[in-house]
Amino acid sequence: MSHTASAQSIRILVTGGAGFIGSALVRHIIGDTNDCVLNLDKLTYAGNLESLAAASSSERYRFEQADICDRAALDRILADYKPQAVMHLAAESHVDRSIEGPAAFVETNIVGTYTLLEAVRTYWETLPDADKQAFRFHHISTDEVYGDLENPQDLFTETTPYAPSSPYSASKASSDHLVRAWRRTYGLPTLVTNCSNNYGPYHFPEKLIPHIILKAIQGQPLPVYGDGRQIRDWLYVEDHARALHKVVREGVVGETYNIGGHNEKQNIDVVQAICALLDELHPQSPVLPHSRLITFVKDRPGHDLRYAIDAGKIQQQLGWVPEESFETGLRKTVVWYLENCQWWQRVLSGEYQLQRLGA
Repeated sequence: MSHTASAQSIRILVTGGAGFIGSALVRHIIGDTNDCVLNLDKLTYAGNLESLAAASSSERYRFEQADICDRAALDRILADYKPQAVMHLAAESHVDRSIEGPAAFVETNIVGTYTLLEAVRTYWETLPDADKQAFRFHHISTDEVYGDLENPQDLFTETTPYAPSSPYSASKASSDHLVRAWRRTYGLPTLVTNCSNNYGPYHFPEKLIPHIILKAIQGQPLPVYGDGRQIRDWLYVEDHARALHKVVREGVVGETYNIGGHNEKQNIDVVQAICALLDELHPQSPVLPHSRLITFVKDRPGHDLRYAIDAGKIQQQLGWVPEESFETGLRKTVVWYLENCQWWQRVLSGEYQLQRLGA
């Protein structure tokens, strides 16, 4: 149990709690703290209740299938659950999908965040003064709102100007601005966090690391955009979950905290590292060494070259540091995918979507 287990329990409403980061957060709160969670999730393609098996049997966990764009549903859930904090993770998040169909990103990330803010503000204004002061609205965002970095020595800080490059990052930048405006205009007690690239167990297979793992063990080509020299700062998802809970519990209202893994890697090096681990851990693959499968493909439009986060503020002010190095986290991730074939096979086949209520 973490030190938060002994703190007075609060009720937290988590939006998007069936997604990759959201489910890691819910598992952490239920497994390592005394806090209670209501998971509000629309269950789009990226939401998977099977990622929450470890938490779902707890009496401190509840699930509601709802859309953050549905104001009536939000009003009902807030009035019924009476949360003392809201952690907002529900978002469309895949850059390639945003390029192909930006409308869903505008609807969920901008209109949905606006609708949630208004519902929460209305609920918050009904609270007694002491509860109103203790309340927190924590908005979880991305480092992609900052654009990319040209100078190898530069890092994103909490005051880096916004310069989003894709429809996805532009929609997240918009949601960040809305949250800060609701703080400034209405006094809603908000916090914002911007994180680097997450990876780990239960990651939807369209993302780079799980995509490469699953393609490799099936002996299929491993597509790498451009020359593979794009640099990302990799953050193990369970480290991120710990950081998020620490921010909502201990962070200062109105502040922004950047959360990074201190693990800058070129995409091609990430792919090579996965191949090396699979050579060791999965020698029965149809093609060895796995690096023979690497195939360079046409680069993504507007592809940012480098992201890197300065996470000094959250370390100095809240005492959070990542526990996993990239090497330890990547090994855990590869092992998890090798040992949990049923989870990802159900995702690839679409069977997991039968979880939707009424399906």
